[in-house]
Amino acid sequence: MSTPFKSGFAALVGRPNAGKSTLMNEVIGEKIAIMSDKPQTTRNKIQGVYTTDDAQIVFIDTPGIHKPKHKLGDFMVRTAVQSLKEVDLILFLVDVSESYGPGEEYILSKLSETSTPVFLVMNKIDKIHPDKLLEKIDKYREHFDFAEIIPVSALKGNNVQTLLQQIKQYLEEGPQFYPADQITDHPERFIVSELIREKVLHLTKDEIPHSIAVSIEEMKERSGGAVYVSAVIIVERSSQKGIIIGKQGRMLKDIGQRARIDIEALLGSKVFLDLFVKVQKDWRNNQFQLDEHGYNRSEY
Repeated sequence: MSTPFKSGFAALVGRPNAGKSTLMNEVIGEKIAIMSDKPQTTRNKIQGVYTTDDAQIVFIDTPGIHKPKHKLGDFMVRTAVQSLKEVDLILFLVDVSESYGPGEEYILSKLSETSTPVFLVMNKIDKIHPDKLLEKIDKYREHFDFAEIIPVSALKGNNVQTLLQQIKQYLEEGPQFYPADQITDHPERFIVSELIREKVLHLTKDEIPHSIAVSIEEMKERSGGAVYVSAVIIVERSSQKGIIIGKQGRMLKDIGQRARIDIEALLGSKVFLDLFVKVQKDWRNNQFQLDEHGYNRSEY
């Protein structure tokens, strides 16, 4: 008798910088969500597809839930909260090296409104002594009745397979939603734009806050199989444009070189990347520009 095939959707929720994107990339085995040491890196729901012989888990990496300060922030939080209503399982990621606080309280209040099973995933266990970890687990148990509590290190891959096995236990028999070799439902243009944005965040450090967007103007295959990509990095102020371009264009060149390596790995072909920088003043509070950059959806 053959093993029944299980499938379902699992949302990754948590405070900004809890390691949601890192965990999904570790599970999928390829970079489909950008990673940064800055909060609020993920802005859209990014679906990662994990498929084995007997199961398919579709992970939804949501924006970090936080108190919004602008319309873009409102969109990000609505996106994350909406995801809780669309899944079979919720993975609440916490950074065990951080203290329990109002942010966790707020997320748990949202989780209490759903009947969906919730896993507490204690991430970054490599940063804490085991005795301290037990204390933190007890603290969280006081505030919520979790279906499972699983400590992991998403960065190092520790205990991630155990997490996947536990997720399978909670899934019901169901169809294979995506082909076995498909790892995300996002188009390549979206992932390319995210890879460019990641390099800006990494290289500009604290000089550029989260006031950038990346728009792919053109992406087409040329003769010989190479792919040409033209992208615009959008900022809110002229001073930010100067920082991204850098002295004699060095910063923009560095961003382009690093992004091209990841894009070539994604597409499996040689890439010619042209980057430009454009100022759109206060775009994060401009509804038209938010729509234009893909940060508003009618269902939210």
